[in-house]
Amino acid sequence: MSANELSQAASPYLLQHAHNPVHWRMWTKAALEEAQAQNKPILLSVGYAACHWCHVMAHESFEDPATAEVMNELFVNIKVDREERPDIDHIYMSALHAFGERGGWPLTMFLTPQGEPFWGGTYFPKVESFGRPAFATVLRTVSEAFHKQPERIAKNTEVVREGLGKRTENEGAALSIEQLNNLAPQVVNFIDQVDGGLRGSPKFPNMPVFEFLWRAGARISKVPYRDLVRHTLDRMSEGGIYDHLGGGYARYSTDERWLVPHFEKMLYDNAQILEMLALCYREFNDDLFKIRAQETVGWLKREMTSPEGAFCASLDADSEGVEGKFYVWVWEELVKTLGLEDAQYFGKFYNAGRIGNWADEKQGVMVTILNRLESHRPNEDEEARLAPMRAKLFAAREQRVRPGLDDKIMADWNGLMVASLVNAATAFDEPEWILMAAKAYDFILSTLNFTDQQGVRRLAHSWRASVLVTPAMALDYAAMMRAAIALHEVRNLPSVSASLTRNYLAEAITFATQLESYHLDPESGLLCMAAKDADDVILRLAPTGDDAIPNAHPVYLTALIRLAGLSGDDSWLAKADALFKAITPSVRTSFVGHAGILNALDLRLRIRDVVTAGPDRSALYSAALKLPFIERVVMDLDGSDALPDSHPVKAQATLARDTATAFVCSGGACSLPVHDVEALESTANIA
Repeated sequence: MSANELSQAASPYLLQHAHNPVHWRMWTKAALEEAQAQNKPILLSVGYAACHWCHVMAHESFEDPATAEVMNELFVNIKVDREERPDIDHIYMSALHAFGERGGWPLTMFLTPQGEPFWGGTYFPKVESFGRPAFATVLRTVSEAFHKQPERIAKNTEVVREGLGKRTENEGAALSIEQLNNLAPQVVNFIDQVDGGLRGSPKFPNMPVFEFLWRAGARISKVPYRDLVRHTLDRMSEGGIYDHLGGGYARYSTDERWLVPHFEKMLYDNAQILEMLALCYREFNDDLFKIRAQETVGWLKREMTSPEGAFCASLDADSEGVEGKFYVWVWEELVKTLGLEDAQYFGKFYNAGRIGNWADEKQGVMVTILNRLESHRPNEDEEARLAPMRAKLFAAREQRVRPGLDDKIMADWNGLMVASLVNAATAFDEPEWILMAAKAYDFILSTLNFTDQQGVRRLAHSWRASVLVTPAMALDYAAMMRAAIALHEVRNLPSVSASLTRNYLAEAITFATQLESYHLDPESGLLCMAAKDADDVILRLAPTGDDAIPNAHPVYLTALIRLAGLSGDDSWLAKADALFKAITPSVRTSFVGHAGILNALDLRLRIRDVVTAGPDRSALYSAALKLPFIERVVMDLDGSDALPDSHPVKAQATLARDTATAFVCSGGACSLPVHDVEALESTANIA
């Protein structure tokens, strides 16, 4: 076996480490067997291609021959891409939490040869600093403990096993609208009233929490709930977390003002933000949100779309070994590109002056992160002057060394973006976005699949360089199911119908069926992240709480609820209700940490099914799709034959064959037929 086998990997993150002097292994049975044969503990290092601190630790320790020598002597070293194997990442991140440690990446865990975790941390410096021991010291101490203190190692592994194996008792009444309403004012207390977002720093664009507030605005009152969402999106969209030249939002802000981003850009963040921009635009008619959405989709198309039309995973925070170097400016660069007069004018709006607004400690200089947090919003004439300046700066920036692109194609993140593009397209009247979404969806179905040992055609998790990672995770199925449903709803729009020829509804049902077959734990009733036939994980966990990447449970629940409305088959609702019952004990441990589940519950209790039927119904159908996607599902009928006999609108839809008609159904009952757009909007009454 080669000293470092990562050159055989497809993952860009693993390939970044292919030339390390560390004898890295990929996560395989062979690597575990090697540890067992040599009776060596395993050093597991988990990260991802866009992770700044992963790069730092790699440069300090993994590229250092002396440190690598210690690692190779004492451990079997395994490197994992957390995006490629989120199930592995979740197991060992949960283990780190069980030890009482804070999580993060790089994740550095020490395992027995059988793969059981007994200690760990995140970033370890090469030399002792800020109270953190030097990495080589940690390595020697851990190795000595493994060989000389087996009882201590056994105790640690037992603590983790007990912690991860705990089940929440299935007790208590079902969740209710009243509980959601009582929680909403408490969530407001967590919001930064000045800068938006959750209080403190770092600030993440926590969309499940803001969707919760948005939904509270429909149930209780729009003030203050929706105003807080608007304010947050406004500050994010004017802050440094947004790329004012190229579009797209960075992963998070290191400060409380959204000024200094952690410069990596992730596909899943931008998918979630895009949907919220669409909702805010429809509610407030604020062009800032439309512009940011258009610019973000422009970035997606220009920089994040593969030649096949699917969406890549992320852009790195670093270029030339420096975080943010691609994105920041010094005054001399601005003057050189724009000229002194225009640089001064531009600087008034984008907080760009001679001094700079952020201290780049590594380079020892003050630089400027473009933002509009301290300026007024440009009027029409000002914007006309600023737009060419931004174009000049963008062109100049394109000559720089670009951050690395992680061009993995992942089913779950693509599914999230496909649904987001479709939903945003209906709000902004951008049919091209639907075509982008459909092309990405087609690639996932044509390429990210495999035939298992039983001859079943199944979804894969990710693909790169013709290498598949299989089997799929729970979120892959849930996100692709939601994507299929979104495409099914818009399939009859005249501007896109010629390109949307798949049977998306049937594919959504297949995703749902396979998700249940391979991921639903019959004992707990929850979705395990890993498939039941995944044979290289020490246990199958079923996380329920929100994270930066959406949890599979709320994505699946919302998809089940929509599938019931589109198919007229209430058995899907029964499955959703069973899952709500199973997950309720977990929700009760942390309501705010399960905002995604609460949002799905709100959808379950208040969804409107909008049915359009009859000839010349195009205007009604388009109007139905423009209703906020967050609370409706649209069933467009070519004829009443598409409805099961049990559907409450079946008889009326049959009578509507000769005229354009719409019905709004909620709670098992349907409205009287309406025949014009104004009446439909009034009847739907979606806030």
